[in-house]
Amino acid sequence: MRRIVTLALLLGTGIVAIARTPPAAPPPAMAAAARAFLDSLTPELKARAQFPFDADERFVWFYTPVPRKGLTLKDMTEPQRTAAMNLLRTGLSEKGYSKAETIRSLEDVLVELGGNPVQRDRQLYYFSIFGEPSPKATWGWRYEGHHLSQNWTIVNGIALATTPQFFGANPAEVRQGSRTGLRALAAEEDLGYELLRSLDGSQRQSAVIDPKSPNDILTTNTREAAIQEDRGLPYAQMTAAQRAILVKIIEEHAGAQAEPVAKERLAKAKDALNQIKFAWMGGAEKGEGHYYRVQGPAFIIEFDNTQNNANHIHQVWRDYKGDWGRDLLAEHYKAAAHKP
Repeated sequence: MRRIVTLALLLGTGIVAIARTPPAAPPPAMAAAARAFLDSLTPELKARAQFPFDADERFVWFYTPVPRKGLTLKDMTEPQRTAAMNLLRTGLSEKGYSKAETIRSLEDVLVELGGNPVQRDRQLYYFSIFGEPSPKATWGWRYEGHHLSQNWTIVNGIALATTPQFFGANPAEVRQGSRTGLRALAAEEDLGYELLRSLDGSQRQSAVIDPKSPNDILTTNTREAAIQEDRGLPYAQMTAAQRAILVKIIEEHAGAQAEPVAKERLAKAKDALNQIKFAWMGGAEKGEGHYYRVQGPAFIIEFDNTQNNANHIHQVWRDYKGDWGRDLLAEHYKAAAHKP
């Protein structure tokens, strides 16, 4: 079972103190909220919202505005929407929930800017439950729509996996209309720039692996994230101040999840700090397409702002062996097979 470590950050030195804590567990309210959501649905709506835990659908995910399976907010009554959003609040931190709702509100911005109101509908976000939620069960759920794909897997009621985790924003910065100046994912972008601009010439040569940015995150929406080239600037070759910025980047991406999960993710990063590399592609100035990644042996964070004249963000956290709880489930099934 994976362990969680509480990390203490000392200004200028990065991660310096470690205290062991119990393994990550799903928030106590999660199973109850999922049950309450399902119980609020009519049989017809429940059939659309719920799938077997072993359904292939659990591994199908998109971050583009395409038709999906599941139950949309649009097709729910107001009490059902409230129950659905109460479930979402159990999965994300307040910061993560705010980001998700800001991203959903960008559909209104796209309509204001001339987008198709049928396709750009902030109610076309889907909830899906896999299995039967209960305090000691193995089950999962997904919240997904344009520029959002959040996936939770609960194993035996005691362990929680939370990847793939995808957030996006179009526009990355609202530049006209009633919400001018809004940036849904500002911190992730600004911290990347801050780290890049802190590098000296030699460090930048290592960090910038391509002067041209890719058109999207490289792992895309594959079922298993491919390990990227082992290139970039190693943590070990950064100054103390630069290491602190890198930790802030990891914290910002991890902090979308509830605190125990964020701590676990930081623990995984801590365990491999000297194997983590920061890589950049594209330009260094605002308005130029750019991409960065933070890659360790077990996980990858990708961020890009390249589409729509570099005003369209995609960012993701993937676990190479842990997406959809694959590692936790393997341990669970192995333990179950050894029981007399």
